[in-house]
This record gives sequence, structure tokens and C-alpha cells, in this order.
Amino acid sequence: MDILTAEFFQRALIGGALIAITGPLMGLFLVLRRLAMIGDTLAHVSIAGVALGFVINVYPIAVGLVFAILASFAIEVLRRTYRTYAELSIAIIMSGGIALASLLFTMGKSFKYNVNSYLFGSIYTLDQTDVAVIAGVTVIVLAMVLIHKKELFLLTFDEEAAAVSGLPVRYFNIMLSILTALVISVSIKIVGALLVSSLLTIPAACSLVLSRSFKQSIILVVIIGEVAVLAGLCMAGVWNLAPGGTIVLLLICILIVSILMTKIRRA
Repeated sequence: MDILTAEFFQRALIGGALIAITGPLMGLFLVLRRLAMIGDTLAHVSIAGVALGFVINVYPIAVGLVFAILASFAIEVLRRTYRTYAELSIAIIMSGGIALASLLFTMGKSFKYNVNSYLFGSIYTLDQTDVAVIAGVTVIVLAMVLIHKKELFLLTFDEEAAAVSGLPVRYFNIMLSILTALVISVSIKIVGALLVSSLLTIPAACSLVLSRSFKQSIILVVIIGEVAVLAGLCMAGVWNLAPGGTIVLLLICILIVSILMTKIRRA
């Protein structure tokens, strides 16, 4: 139990608590807009940026963040090009991200163990800079969601009606893509690029099963994210488990319980 008082573990709890707000929140918007797989796409592109950061000796998360933002712009351009097949844009960018990451891996074999921490998560290695970056992203995301909550609600449930009403749909689509890129970039060191989409989608799936309104969904998605991340970190710390995997498995357990509760309630 001494690990709970360790400085590195407290940094992990702070970083986890912050990302447990923004990750599920952005994931809810993505799921409602049927863009759940964008999390995987931007995560893979971010890993390519992380790898480049190691190659050129620049803060990896910053380079990953730039890559993810560029990828979000590219996805939006392709979505407008392939309106009938919007999911094709996600597949194209994901393929490019994986290809670029694999190329950069072979260029810098000496840092492969460092990159593995971004693939599978390494929340215990968060330093003060990482926590500060995560806190900054959290403030930005929450501020934009609160300022534009009405516009985002309309855009999420009826994009065509939003466009007809004069809402700058393209601006808000790009804004959501950039916010998602920010969240994913700072999340990969916590749960890993291979699991980051779980943090976005599973809490959203739980809240949509349990909630009866959009406002209730937002509240529940954040609560579920916080419970899973903090409880998962404590369990992983006490029993020496993989933090990212523990958090995701706990989320799946919460989802199963949520579905069962809903069925019992309806019965």
C-alpha cells in the first residue's frame, strides 16, 4: 500500500483523473456522430509522431500532438470528399499512420523500448511536464465544450439541420477533430495507443445504456471514466498489474453491469 503515497503514483492519479474527464467526454461526441474509430486512427498517427520525436530528440508527446492535429485536418478533408463513404477517411489515415510509424521504428531501433511505453501505456513515468500538458489540454477541452455546448448538441444529433440553421458546420467539425487529437495525444502515455480508443468509447457506451438524456449522458460518461481510471490505477498499483489493461478491463466490467442493470430495469 506504500505505493499509494509515492510521488510518481500521485502524478499518475492526477494525470489519470484529468484524462478521465476529457477522454470519455470527447468519446461521447464521437460515438454519437458514429466516428468511434477515429480514436484508433489518431492514436496510430500520434505514435508515428512520438517515434519521430525520439528520432529528432524533441519532446515526443508534442510531436505526436502535431501529427494528430494534421491527421484530424486530413480526416475532415477526406470526409468532405467522400461524403457517402465518410468512414473511408478514417481507414485511409489509419493506414498511413501505421505505415509511417513502422518506417520510423526501423529508423530508430535504439529507442524501441521507449516507444513500447507509448504503445501499451506507461502512466507511472509521467513527469511534471506531462501532467502540465494534460492539465492544459483538459482546460482547453472543457472551455470549448462549455462555450459551444448548444452548437455541439445540434451538430452531434443533426448535422444537416445545423448547416441549414446557419451554423458554421465545417468550423465545429474541425474544432471537434482538433480537440479529439489533443486528448488522444496526451492519453497514449496513460493507457497506450493500442487501448486509447477504449477510454473514449466504452464509457460512452455505458452512459448511453444508462442515461435518458444528453445532459445525463455527459454527467455519467465523466463519472464512469473517473471511477474506472482511478480504481484501475489503485488496483494496478496494489497488485502490480498493467495500468492500461486494468483500466480497460474494468471499463468492460462496468459496461457489462450497465447492460444487465438496464435489462433488469426494463424487465
